[in-house]
Amino acid sequence: MGEAVIHLPAPVLSQIFEAAEAAYPEECCGLLVGLDDEAGLRVTRAEASPNVAEGDRRKSFLVDAKVQFDLMRGLGNGPERIIGNYHSHPDHGAEPSERDWQSVFYPEHVWLIVAVENGRAGRAAAFRPHGGGFHEIPLDSGAGKPGSSP
Repeated sequence: MGEAVIHLPAPVLSQIFEAAEAAYPEECCGLLVGLDDEAGLRVTRAEASPNVAEGDRRKSFLVDAKVQFDLMRGLGNGPERIIGNYHSHPDHGAEPSERDWQSVFYPEHVWLIVAVENGRAGRAAAFRPHGGGFHEIPLDSGAGKPGSSP
């Protein structure tokens, strides 16, 4: 299981940034599809989801179960699988919140968080649940500085 770096192609990161800006001031969300093998953790695409969280969607997200199950069905037993989720933090940093920690249902999944300030996506950072919190995973988007805008 590759863990040193998460490889996220710049076009996929751009797609996520666009979704984060379009959803502002609410959180956007979706799933990360890819491979976790000897070559490392590699995102191949992002699958957008409506944010179906109840309550204040400026501070919480919930991926639509139909989107998740349809995606799982479509992936079948192929080499690609759901390896994580992404969501935005409107007017907050790209660090996991306490609410994020309370929402960990798949401890092996990567969490990609995009900070959005005043409607503009900025820093993206990747994390994995670990112990009683999250640990950051270096992000390589092939767009220059890790975690930067594409």
